Amino acid sequence: MSHPAQIRIPATYIRGGTSKGVFFRLQDLPAACQQPGAARDALFMRVIGSPDPYSAHIDGMGGATSSTSKCVILSKSSVPGHDVDYLYGQVSIDKPFVDWSGNCGNLSTAAGAFAIHAGLVAPERVPQDGMCTVRIWQANIRKTIIAHVPVSHGQVQETGDFELDGVTFPAAEIVLEFLEPSDDGDDGGAMFPTGNLIDQLDVPGIGTLPATMISAGIPTVFVNAADIGYSGTELREHINSDAAALQRFEAIRVAGALRMGLIKTPEEAATRQHTPKIAFVAPPRDYTASSGKTIAAGDVDLLVRALSMGKLHHAMMGTCAVAIGTAAAIPGTLVNQAAGGGAREAVRFGHPSGTLRVGAEAVQENGQWKVTKAIMSRSARILMEGWVRVPGDTF
Repeated sequence: MSHPAQIRIPATYIRGGTSKGVFFRLQDLPAACQQPGAARDALFMRVIGSPDPYSAHIDGMGGATSSTSKCVILSKSSVPGHDVDYLYGQVSIDKPFVDWSGNCGNLSTAAGAFAIHAGLVAPERVPQDGMCTVRIWQANIRKTIIAHVPVSHGQVQETGDFELDGVTFPAAEIVLEFLEPSDDGDDGGAMFPTGNLIDQLDVPGIGTLPATMISAGIPTVFVNAADIGYSGTELREHINSDAAALQRFEAIRVAGALRMGLIKTPEEAATRQHTPKIAFVAPPRDYTASSGKTIAAGDVDLLVRALSMGKLHHAMMGTCAVAIGTAAAIPGTLVNQAAGGGAREAVRFGHPSGTLRVGAEAVQENGQWKVTKAIMSRSARILMEGWVRVPGDTF
């Protein structure tokens, strides 16, 4: 019986922040995959190795976690004032779909670096030595991200001394600016879709919970750790090994998605796993991070744990960090209350792998809150480059 040969596609495997993914230039994709649709989704699923009932991704490039089941497409920008268009696909691990509903903040770091590596930034904009400002159009959510990428001898400087909790080795620091990161729901709604800083969220099977629902960086539902029986010091194994707990978090997420107007029926949540995120917050307290490092209460302003694609994240999603920084800057939200209240322009929070600092500039105009910018530091490094191969009948 004859079987089609494999085809090979130029690709680069990159760690960005605490995530990693397979990066493509749009022009390098097979013709059928250069437009959105079933062919592109099929390609990305096969590259990653999904859907995988074993949840191992043995036959693909994925790592069987939400942080490692990602694909990215970059192209020269079609939007004036930008260098590149960046499109992100979150590949489901055990189900046959790719979620295009949001951004990956961690891989936004890698998008800036890859844009230079791949020759998508005009040569005259890349210094021989110094900092290259890459203007990224995030096509999923139609927002601008500015990446400040260090360059040495005309090439991206990847090695350095910048340490990021959740990443094993140090690397060069890349500063990201998320410009006007709110309003990134599908319909461009308000930063607080319900109009409230805190809502009473009715969750079937659980009850009523205070919740802050915000669209900044990525739509996120925040609840208090204490209200759902947690301290805010939990690590991955405390949550991800508890099937009943994961079901409760999904129930909260679905209720929040409905209240935020992101879905119309609970059933739609199954095909929108990437957004919204669900996170729980608590005031500072001592804990031991997953690396074994002690995080003292005095090291942080608050504790945050967040779930991605149905599992507790090993560190913190970059887009969720934007939501945390933004909500912390606005007095009256649950995040701000956990951080001690009052106005602030930056917050350092504790997550399962350590700590992270994020800044946000929030202003109130005509009674409505608006965030003008969120800033954080990450790093990125190419792990492998060449070609990824998939069977010829994939799409």
